[in-house]
Amino acid sequence: MSGLGYTLVTAVSAVAGSGETRDMNNNSAPLSPSHRPGCDAHGAHAAAAHADVADAAVPDLLTAAQLRERGLTSARAAAYCRPGGPWQHLLPGVYLLHRGPASGQERLRAALLYAGRAVPAQSRGTSGAVPPAAAVTGLAALAVHGFESAPPAASLDAVDVLVPRTRRLRSAGFARLIRTAAMPEPERVGGIAVAPVARALADAVAALADAGRVRLLLTEAVRDGYCEPGPVVKELAEARLLSRPHVVGAVDALLAEGRARAEERLYALVRQGGLPEPLWNVELRLPGGPCLGGVDAFWPEQGVAVELDTRAPRFCGSFDDDARWEACAAKREHLERLGITVVHLTPKKLRETPGQQATVVRTALTAAAEREPAAYLVVLPR
Repeated sequence: MSGLGYTLVTAVSAVAGSGETRDMNNNSAPLSPSHRPGCDAHGAHAAAAHADVADAAVPDLLTAAQLRERGLTSARAAAYCRPGGPWQHLLPGVYLLHRGPASGQERLRAALLYAGRAVPAQSRGTSGAVPPAAAVTGLAALAVHGFESAPPAASLDAVDVLVPRTRRLRSAGFARLIRTAAMPEPERVGGIAVAPVARALADAVAALADAGRVRLLLTEAVRDGYCEPGPVVKELAEARLLSRPHVVGAVDALLAEGRARAEERLYALVRQGGLPEPLWNVELRLPGGPCLGGVDAFWPEQGVAVELDTRAPRFCGSFDDDARWEACAAKREHLERLGITVVHLTPKKLRETPGQQATVVRTALTAAAEREPAAYLVVLPR
């Protein structure tokens, strides 16, 4: 008899022996050898358990609903999770199909399986669309994203999971649910649905009181290119975390790191793009007149300046942010009235499309020959 035929007979026999009936046409077949426990006193019990579920493609984690689809009742699943049995009841309705500690990956997947149950109809938005069911966030998500300053997922006492605010499910075991009114679109990293870095950072910071750890996480996010400061500060503001003293200090470090990284990319853009060397980080003044403001790069012969927008509002839509934006716009308009072309670059553009930004600057330098000469300005180091 072929291996597959033997498999089906074993599966049917195991269920028939318990007095249960089962459809011969379901997709059940035994687990692969990697799922089989060693031969011990519970060998027959374990063999029956493995005969009751799917083939070599079956995952190590299954929900109660998935087990029922494979013809396995909740009572039989519970029996396999008794002391000495081959399985574990990892979270409510989530089963781990082997003994021993769950890996970090299995804990993350289990938390998502628990939190991502069918979304009720009342959770649909006004457009009728169903929001994402769940996404790992906080320190666990940062570990998945690759943060060196985040502890491994397996070492965390709790796995934070974002769910829509309308969900009634409660935290259980190591799955800690965080409800949100605005569920972000998850990113898939290594097969795990995780919150975007900025949101994961805000959720991690909300649970941390150590200023050093908060600073490490925020600066690593910018230093290693995971995200720009603006989205992080926005998420921190929306979570009402910017009033915490240890967060304020970390945000200052975050903005300084973001500024430094943007300047490094601008230096690389000029040198790798074959552009003439500018005067770096200078202040412009009218002779005997007031200060016109600082720019990050200035080509006096062409009358071209580059300004990096590394602003990150402390409070989204605040009066202070509006005032700062108006001051920047006024400075730019004043310089342009004096014949200075101001090229406005953002850290995101420098990171994602450096070649395109080099072309923008080169075009501005080339067009200078066709313009009226700019006003004479005094240039001072900033």
